[in-house]
Amino acid sequence: MSPESRSLLRPERRASRRDAQPAANPDALEVRLGLLNGFEVVSDAGDAQFPLGAQRVVAFIALHDRPLLRGYVAGSLWLDSTEERAAANLRSALWRIHRIEPRLIDASGATLRLGSVVSVDLRQMEAAAHALLRSDCDVESEVSRLAYDLLPDWYDDWVLFERERFRQLRLRALETLCDRLTQARRLAEALEVGLLSVAGEPLRESAHRAVMRVYLADGNPGEAIRQYRLCERLFREQLGIRPSAQMQDILRDLDDAETLR
Repeated sequence: MSPESRSLLRPERRASRRDAQPAANPDALEVRLGLLNGFEVVSDAGDAQFPLGAQRVVAFIALHDRPLLRGYVAGSLWLDSTEERAAANLRSALWRIHRIEPRLIDASGATLRLGSVVSVDLRQMEAAAHALLRSDCDVESEVSRLAYDLLPDWYDDWVLFERERFRQLRLRALETLCDRLTQARRLAEALEVGLLSVAGEPLRESAHRAVMRVYLADGNPGEAIRQYRLCERLFREQLGIRPSAQMQDILRDLDDAETLR
């Protein structure tokens, strides 16, 4: 696996102030913006703490991933305020952001964008997930950040839409990796990844099927049937439906298939 692929898939170690090293050109130092599993900004000086209003401005700009007009940002984030008050709130948030980490937001013109030295964990994991789906890299099973939701405690509409988009991508990538590891007989790793996918969405049948295939490949038909029963109960209690025929097809060749009736 290439060093580039490894850097995408491994969780980055948080910087600390002890780790910080002086540099001749501060602008060249990277600022890491974390949006998965919560908001975080880490630079050479360590973790930076931002008030919630400033966090919302940073996250909104980062999720749009393009230059945004100031009026659009202010109007989107302060919907219940007048245009003047929304603009004032935005100016106040930008001032606080600049005081804490001046490289985070480029506010030098009529538009706002992330600074050129800012990396975003969401974008890195999106790239990793797409690489998994294309099967164009040999990845390790250390993909724990694909289990993380985008800003899980935030409920703004603009976050909810992006969270669902990324959730679908990461769950599909986990299932794909689970099947690939199963085929490679790396069954312990396959099971770990498959269960991450099930935990991410217990009502996702394809995740249960991936886990069942791992159990069967490992010679554990009883565990495969147990997984089927779990899926069947969840579907009955929460959706009022039965699992699809594809679930039973996985167990077709088992002597214990009669127990599914």
